[in-house]
Amino acid sequence: MTQSTRTVLRNQFNQALAAMKDAWRVMRRRGPSQIQFWFIALAIGIAAGFMALGFRKAIRALQAYVYDTEDILLLHSHVEMLPWFMILIIPIFGGLIVGIILHKFTDDGRVRSVADVIEGAAVTDGRVEGKAGIASFCASLVTLSTGGSTGREGPVVHMAGVISTWVSNRIHADGITGRDLLGCAVAAAVSASFNSPIAGALFALEVVLRHFAVHAFAPIVIASVAGTVINRLEYGDVTEFTLDTPGSLQFYVELPAFLILGLICGFVALLLMRSIFFAEDIGSHIQSRLSLPGWLRPAVSGAMLGLIAIWFPHIIGVGYETTIRALTGDLVLTSAILFAVVKTVAVAITMGGRMGGGVFSPSLMIGALTGLAFGLIATGLLPDVSGTHTLYAFAGMGAVAAAVLGAPISTTMIVFELTGDWQIGLAVMVSVSMSTALASRLVDRSFFLTQLERRNVHLAAGPQAYLLAMLRAGAVMRPLGDARSITSDEAQKLIEQGLCVQASATLEAAMPYFDRDDIPCIPVVVVDEDGCENPVGALYHIDALKAYNRALAATAAEEHS
Repeated sequence: MTQSTRTVLRNQFNQALAAMKDAWRVMRRRGPSQIQFWFIALAIGIAAGFMALGFRKAIRALQAYVYDTEDILLLHSHVEMLPWFMILIIPIFGGLIVGIILHKFTDDGRVRSVADVIEGAAVTDGRVEGKAGIASFCASLVTLSTGGSTGREGPVVHMAGVISTWVSNRIHADGITGRDLLGCAVAAAVSASFNSPIAGALFALEVVLRHFAVHAFAPIVIASVAGTVINRLEYGDVTEFTLDTPGSLQFYVELPAFLILGLICGFVALLLMRSIFFAEDIGSHIQSRLSLPGWLRPAVSGAMLGLIAIWFPHIIGVGYETTIRALTGDLVLTSAILFAVVKTVAVAITMGGRMGGGVFSPSLMIGALTGLAFGLIATGLLPDVSGTHTLYAFAGMGAVAAAVLGAPISTTMIVFELTGDWQIGLAVMVSVSMSTALASRLVDRSFFLTQLERRNVHLAAGPQAYLLAMLRAGAVMRPLGDARSITSDEAQKLIEQGLCVQASATLEAAMPYFDRDDIPCIPVVVVDEDGCENPVGALYHIDALKAYNRALAATAAEEHS
């Protein structure tokens, strides 16, 4: 190679490198272009997919080691042969580790999950907590491996949010881009976890972003497909549940039975959700009364789970073995009802005890058991006009899960993809529609939105309810000294009457003053070290309404773009 050729190649390489640096600098300053965004979505999908796959394999490996079994799918049958004291000790030890992790790395000892991701999408520009999220991920791994009775979708969804948050912060993504990247990560995590590309994309749109904007659809689908490919490279193109008994539906005549099943599943979902909230409240009350350290709370819950597992080992972990038995009809009526009740209690204890995990997989198991019990009764009463009882288990699985998640579309799709049976969609759709219609009116739309409502985060009613809480008085006020603002003396007189808000207060706290006292403005104050309220500006009613209107318009524009 001649000297001139080497010089030309070197110059071209340096020019390409300079162009890449310029592109990176522009992207960090102005955000990614559409094509760049799709590549970023693909990269996030791959990262979230590997994370979800790694979490699943880590649970299997740790669970196999702890319970000394080679076949995790038959874990419950294996646990029945273990000494009772081992069944009791394992979840206690796991709960102790969970408590220590959460005590050291979270400020409130609470596991982060899907509800926190929904909150991040709505109020923090698609960002979630990093350190607390990683701690929750590790705590959930220990919980699911040592006898906790929850699912794995909650931890992987939040950890996917941690990944997208890291990327959003690096490229200085705005709110719309940050939310779209969050949706991409969630879609990939769900798809990789359950081998469900369609449901993964719909879950991100329906549950997390809570809109179906066209601009978000393409990158979320790209990420969802990437997550699915990663799952299939490891496990192949197989469904999560393999059904040996195909269902048959006696159309028209049998549909009323699925309407009734949907209503029953709605009540079952409501009972599951209320049980978790009741356990959370009781646990907090007892912890306060006994002055119990927060890090011991999961261990106490582990002890309760261990005692239950001695007689009912099916409560351990995700519960796939029992779910498969329900879907294949390998349970009698009394066992199906009893297992559903005990599983509900175990889930409430696990989540009320602030151990880790999600609620989706338990709702699938409880739904399958409920549907099987209903199917056994229905086919027994009217055998000549009924299909198989396993068909009811299939529909019940989707109905309870959809009501808990408040996501009828994505849950219907994920049930189809989990089983690979698309021939009985009418039965599932009827049951899902009835269960979600009932349950959504008895809670705040879903389990996750009700969780947020209990924390005074009002997302269930829509943007008009929570946008005021995102706007600060200090950002909307007119500073003192401004020609359009009140004077210091006027502000002081209003402060003496108790009419003022701090600069850090939200418009949600300020708006009641205008409605109650019929005044055009209120002083905005900053409290000094001596506790004195020093006026720094005035919040005008008209300015607050304008800021609120702009926020509503921006939200509507994003959801319809």
